Amino acid sequence: MTKTIAISGKGGSGKTTISAMIVKYLLSCGHKNILAVDADPNACLGITLGVEHVNTIADIRDTSRKQKATTDGMDRTRSFEYGIQQAVSEAKGFDLLTMGRPEGPDCYCAANNILRKFLSKLSSAYEYVVMDNEAGMEHLSRRTTDNVDLLCIVADPNPVGMLTVRRIAELTRSLPITVKEMGVIWNRSDNGAEVEGIRNLGSIPYDKAIFDASMQGGTVFDVAPDCPAFLTIKKIFADTLNVNTVK
Repeated sequence: MTKTIAISGKGGSGKTTISAMIVKYLLSCGHKNILAVDADPNACLGITLGVEHVNTIADIRDTSRKQKATTDGMDRTRSFEYGIQQAVSEAKGFDLLTMGRPEGPDCYCAANNILRKFLSKLSSAYEYVVMDNEAGMEHLSRRTTDNVDLLCIVADPNPVGMLTVRRIAELTRSLPITVKEMGVIWNRSDNGAEVEGIRNLGSIPYDKAIFDASMQGGTVFDVAPDCPAFLTIKKIFADTLNVNTVK
């Protein structure tokens, strides 16, 4: 059964790096059937993982929407499914799917209905789905993902960060989707903070190795597996997800 891990937080919180490190952690446990989904319009997850995306779901959605009304419905659906398959970038042990920009002012209802159907079908083929979302969680709010096992809100332990955590939690509870578990990860902190009603998953310390890799255009795979940030990620998700090591 597929486990979906969604990561959310405001820009600059470090959520994309943490999303990439979760993928790295799952790979280190021997899991090789992982789908990384970049659902942030800024689309930096591929860079952090060292994978270049070929196409985005937004491009496919726009193309489908612009097809002539005379196009046969079945042909349009098949074209959409083929486009999604072509948008998956393959890497060693995992695949990457990039959602792209959010919707424009026009109605995308029909395209989103098709999109939900095939994203659910695509996700079910993987053991783990790791989704990097923006703070507004556009794709979750549009129900392009229907079921989340764990939502991790990434924030800095300061008043702005704590307010962001509360707002994302409130938004999540208002969405017409299933989120089985939700918690906060405090980034660049040794102690973190407490937000009433939200589980504290842990605190990830500032890690110079992670910062240097980012500044030099490196990926999470260029960082040693014993760096403080990655060791903390391993502990948090081993405890939270009960991930088994595959031999």
